[in-house]
Amino acid sequence: MKIAYPICCGVDVHKSIIVATIASTDKSNITQYKTETFSTLNSDLIRFRTWLIDHSCFQVCMESTGKYWIPVFNILEAANIRVLLTHPKYVRAIKGKKTDKKDSKWIADLFKFDMVRSSFIPPKEFRAMREIGRYRYKLVCMRSSEKNRYQNGMTVSNIGLASVLSDPFCKTAVDIMQHVLTSSVLDEDYCKTLIRKSAKKKTELILESIRGCNVEPDQQFKMNEAKAHMEYLDQAILKTEVELYTSMNPYMSHIHLLSSQLPGITQLSAALIISEIGADMSVFESSKHLVSWAGLSPANNESAGKKKSVRISKAGQFLKPLLVQCALAAVKSGKEPYFAVKYQKIKKRRGHKKAIIAIARMMLTCIYHMISTGETFNPSDYEEFMNPAPRKAVLTDETAIAFLAAQGYDVSSLKKTV
Repeated sequence: MKIAYPICCGVDVHKSIIVATIASTDKSNITQYKTETFSTLNSDLIRFRTWLIDHSCFQVCMESTGKYWIPVFNILEAANIRVLLTHPKYVRAIKGKKTDKKDSKWIADLFKFDMVRSSFIPPKEFRAMREIGRYRYKLVCMRSSEKNRYQNGMTVSNIGLASVLSDPFCKTAVDIMQHVLTSSVLDEDYCKTLIRKSAKKKTELILESIRGCNVEPDQQFKMNEAKAHMEYLDQAILKTEVELYTSMNPYMSHIHLLSSQLPGITQLSAALIISEIGADMSVFESSKHLVSWAGLSPANNESAGKKKSVRISKAGQFLKPLLVQCALAAVKSGKEPYFAVKYQKIKKRRGHKKAIIAIARMMLTCIYHMISTGETFNPSDYEEFMNPAPRKAVLTDETAIAFLAAQGYDVSSLKKTV
């Protein structure tokens, strides 16, 4: 094997310490190793950076251990040292012969032969946008958890609004629950004035769902606190969205292109997608590479000619759920039915879940090409797929006989003359 990096460094990262090994290979292919241990304090990380520069080492490889790699990366990035971040599964050492020093040496040996697959690290500005977008995702998950707790309190208190109204947090439900939680006596006439729009058709069912409810003090306290927390989370989510849009201002052309052309994608979802994948598609080898990185392509697990599994990978834990939500919206779009037609065809053969993943993969492929070229949404098979040419009926002996039989003719005595 050819040595790609004569002087390189492998780093084993932990919470409190990092172990680094510099591998220096001379012209006769003899490698010498120098190993040092540093703490993760800023002063020691600067000493680590100086140690690398003193040994003329500007190629560093380390595994992505939680969030512990980020401080090391920040220090080295400021000195223009190239850092290759890799998944631990690509540099995992053999069990039973594993120490921190051996791990760092093993990483250096793999890296010097260029046998390590690098992870995608977007530029600094996109890393900041990604942090905001992922924080918003966590806040949305917290709000969903509070909604579930609030509905649990309604169930325990014999309130069946969630079974009558499609949205237990619509204005009608919120106002009625406010009355139930703050009043000692239920006023049905007042509750009727709180029912809005199409919910008025269900007035009697709504009143029946809250008659005889029994809200205990503990449930009342829990539901009031959950409601206050949800209102706080709504404000926090709104602030993160404002901050995200502010930081995404230089890339509003991409956001407008995706949200205006692709069905199922709003400006917010477009901003979140771009914060995850960036605006430079050249970092991905192809659209298939991007789809695989997002965890939307079937995995290859074949042995002895048998495919053991074609499940999608666990990659893209933030991007994949977002694209699935966009796909669910796209297949319901009446304005642009392209993905809806594709979904129905795949669903008949493979089922709902696989069809939605396939639509999400198609949408990400479209996003890749639209950002790369700036073109509008125009799939190569759009016209052929949406406006198929009428199929010409081919007349054969069998179809002719079947047609005559369908018309009531006795075809049993027909004979073919050569």
